[in-house]
Amino acid sequence: MTKFKSDFLRVLDERGFIHQISDPEGLDALAATSKITGYVGYDATATSIHIGNLITVTMLYWLQETGHQAISLMGGGTSMVGDPSFRDDQRKLLTVEQIAENIESIKRVYGNILNYEGSNPAIMVNNADWLLKLNYVEFLRDVGRHFSVNRMLSFDSVKLRLDREQSLSFLEFNYMIMQGYDFVELNRRYGTVLQMGGSDQWGNIINGVDLSHRMGGPQLYALTTPLLTKSSGEKMGKSASGAVWLNGDLFSPYDFWQYFRNTEDADVVKFLKIFTRLPISEIERIGALGGNEINEAKKILATEVTAIVHGRDAADQAAETARTTFEGGGWSTDLPTFSIDAGPEGQWSEGRTASAILVATGFVSSNSEARRKILEGAVYINDEKITDPNRIWRWTSRDADGAFRVKLGKKRGLVRKLGE
Repeated sequence: MTKFKSDFLRVLDERGFIHQISDPEGLDALAATSKITGYVGYDATATSIHIGNLITVTMLYWLQETGHQAISLMGGGTSMVGDPSFRDDQRKLLTVEQIAENIESIKRVYGNILNYEGSNPAIMVNNADWLLKLNYVEFLRDVGRHFSVNRMLSFDSVKLRLDREQSLSFLEFNYMIMQGYDFVELNRRYGTVLQMGGSDQWGNIINGVDLSHRMGGPQLYALTTPLLTKSSGEKMGKSASGAVWLNGDLFSPYDFWQYFRNTEDADVVKFLKIFTRLPISEIERIGALGGNEINEAKKILATEVTAIVHGRDAADQAAETARTTFEGGGWSTDLPTFSIDAGPEGQWSEGRTASAILVATGFVSSNSEARRKILEGAVYINDEKITDPNRIWRWTSRDADGAFRVKLGKKRGLVRKLGE
């Protein structure tokens, strides 16, 4: 482990955030002797950011926590183009209105992680404020001339796309120029000297560092975090139901808690360091737990991360729901709820088969898988083991909560009629 002098880099290093730094000694010396300003950019291509973004937002948290200025940059301008990095095809182009709606939705997460008030508030800015006002010809002369197409084609993010013979549009090719210019513009406006991001953004960030140098600007710095994978080698960020979003309306606090509760044993300490704010000494104590106690460590991890993203009340409620459901043998209305329709013109309005009810939960992917699980005796509806996939369960047979209580292994959920 490198011995950094600045609190900021020392914290990032001991918690496992650092993958590459363009000039480690220079950045460390600057952060140790002065207050620096750093940023991370987020394009508004969806209504929420995901768990991969949580890593970089947490880096901003530690930047702010160690006394420096944190900027969260919303890509209102760059979202109109779309980052082609490591993608198989071009992103769907969004309208200005869609981007604005996405930004408003994403903002809901940031206040739980960064402090935008107080004596050292974080700043949220939008690159649409300058990118949408650029004169194209002047931009080409003043900025575009500093970019080498040969060098741009050498980046892995671009080469991968070209090697797969997927068309790389001229629109997308401009993205790295725009991102590089963002860095220079943020330095002009806010004195920003550091851009952080995931390892897949290294080329784009370095473009900004080089652009400042070529335009006669100050020394800028790049810092990236490693691609986070599970000990099994699987890329982190996917659940059985899809991406792990940070907005509760897309991925519930309970599901978020369960995602971290199901962390592999070998990853608990690593995730505690990256995703929580617990002191390293406490994490090491927790990491020393063995046997069944590792499950308690996973619960601590799940609760602490959920509290950061969704608030302490939501985290405690999710933990209690899990305790009641899986340890106390009970059920809770806070469990994931799924809907099942009544079919065309209400043809199934009286009820549905056990297979159909199980498929509605998403615990299985097909009717054939549902039949197999039922015949294996792994499925319970309203606490009754199901042996007949074709048995009709009528709406009148639902429990007092007005839903079918479905269990498959450790998975539990409630199934209601669509519209209720």
